[in-house]
Amino acid sequence: MSVPALVADRLSKQYRIGADRGGYRTFRETLENLARHPLRRARLAFQKDGKGPHIWAIEDVSFSIQQGEVIGVIGRNGAGKSTLLKVLSRITEPSRGYAEINGRIGSLLEVGTGFHPELTGRENIFLNGAILGMSRAEIRSRFDAIVEFAEVQKFIDTAVKHYSSGMYLRLAFAIAAHLEPEILLVDEVLAVGDVSFQKRCLGKIGEVAHQGRTVLFVSHNMGAVRSLCEKGLVLERGRVVEFGPIGKAIETYYRLSEASRKHDATRFSAGETGFGPVRLANYEGSTIDQGDPLQITTTLNIGQETGGFILLCVLEDMHQRTICHLRIDSPELSERTPTPGLYEIGLKLPALWLEPGLYTLYFKILFSGQGMQHRYLSDILYIDVGGASSGWGAALTPRTEWTFSPALSNGILVADQELA
Repeated sequence: MSVPALVADRLSKQYRIGADRGGYRTFRETLENLARHPLRRARLAFQKDGKGPHIWAIEDVSFSIQQGEVIGVIGRNGAGKSTLLKVLSRITEPSRGYAEINGRIGSLLEVGTGFHPELTGRENIFLNGAILGMSRAEIRSRFDAIVEFAEVQKFIDTAVKHYSSGMYLRLAFAIAAHLEPEILLVDEVLAVGDVSFQKRCLGKIGEVAHQGRTVLFVSHNMGAVRSLCEKGLVLERGRVVEFGPIGKAIETYYRLSEASRKHDATRFSAGETGFGPVRLANYEGSTIDQGDPLQITTTLNIGQETGGFILLCVLEDMHQRTICHLRIDSPELSERTPTPGLYEIGLKLPALWLEPGLYTLYFKILFSGQGMQHRYLSDILYIDVGGASSGWGAALTPRTEWTFSPALSNGILVADQELA
């Protein structure tokens, strides 16, 4: 059995809240302060022993990651994702517990760390590459690839203080991305550059993953996480709440996100109009297979008189491209004009054979008549589709049966006639 790439055992990190760092003092001032304020010194020492206000950024985090696995680290803001990666990369020491790391580790945590504004792009490549652990020979061998990836060929001998923020970040990411560690820690690199460069960043991370290296990838982009990662590690308030298949991890993440703002949607104030939660009626979670039919349910409360409405259902992929845009008018749903009250909405869809990935579905309603706001939107239902990818970026991947056989003409093979 191979040795795990990463093992964490009860890994925890505690921070003090509201600590006043103060300004820098000379050595003489420090000695004078210690002599004049012994009680204050004792109080500070007492707080440093953990008696002051504190917060656990991560607490009792345990997991084992095998070599070559690609893990998505997901969770809401403040869940402890960045802290975990900083502890694993040795930027900060844990308060308790330990992490065992087997292999050379590279981090893409704070892109641009180590850059000097007065140095040129060329000089910063060598400086930053050395900080990231690359030898001078390694930097030379990858120099052209780094510059090409960052698209800063014309400005490579210009001081980086004259770079735009996008150029600066592209160069920093390019340097770090061309490091070749056995373990790569990546934190929110999708914030780097424009949309086209973000796609290239994802492509580079995917390339690293396919080379058999271990990757921990932090991102709020569930589409990217779904496409890159095999497993997911879900953090909530510094603790691990799910570690397993990526589909299940994403489902847990969205369930936690919805729970944080959940309300009783069957109770509306007088005159209030709106949708209740959108759910998959034929599944407990939000993970389906490509060939599964869908039954979508929600509720709609109509708060005022209306002359009718148009009900829409929209399904979009992870890139916000519309896959389905379904419409029905109120006369098709009821013989009477809907009166104020609560209604249940159901929608049955056949198997759509969607390409594996993350999709969003929501309802929209457009009212006619006066006295009402014209448009209302429902909450978003996240649908995680599993199955076999075509690899071509298609929207649909149906399971089909192909046939291929020689054609016959008057009982004679056409191919034989052509040869004759």
